[in-house]
Amino acid sequence: MNIDFPFHFTADGRTASTGDADHVRDMIELLLFTQPGERVMRPDFGTGVLQFVHAGNRPEVASALQLTIQAALTQFLGDVVDIDKQRVESIDAELRVTIAYAIRTTGEQRVDTFSRSAS
Repeated sequence: MNIDFPFHFTADGRTASTGDADHVRDMIELLLFTQPGERVMRPDFGTGVLQFVHAGNRPEVASALQLTIQAALTQFLGDVVDIDKQRVESIDAELRVTIAYAIRTTGEQRVDTFSRSAS
C-alpha cells in the first residue's frame, strides 16, 4: 500500500492510498517542487525549479532547468524510473514540466505534466 499525495483521508476515515504508478508520479512531483534545504534531514533533496517561474521561456533557462531536473531525478529516483524525455515551459506565472519515463519495476511507459503557478 502506498500513501496518496497529498496526504488525505477517505470518506470512511482511513488514510488514502494509491497504486504503484501513481505513487511514482507523486514521488516525481515531490522531488520537482521541493526546494533544496526545505527538508531538514535531506537538505540536498529537491530541484529549486520554482525560483525560475518568472525567468521566461528562454532556451538557456529551459536547458539549465532540464539539466537540474535530470540530475535530481537520477540522484534520488534513478533506481525507480528511467527518464526518456523532459520539457520545461514557463508560461506567464506558471511553470510546466513534462516528463516521459518508464517505471523500472513494471516497464510501464508514462508521460506526466507537473505544473505550479507563482501565485
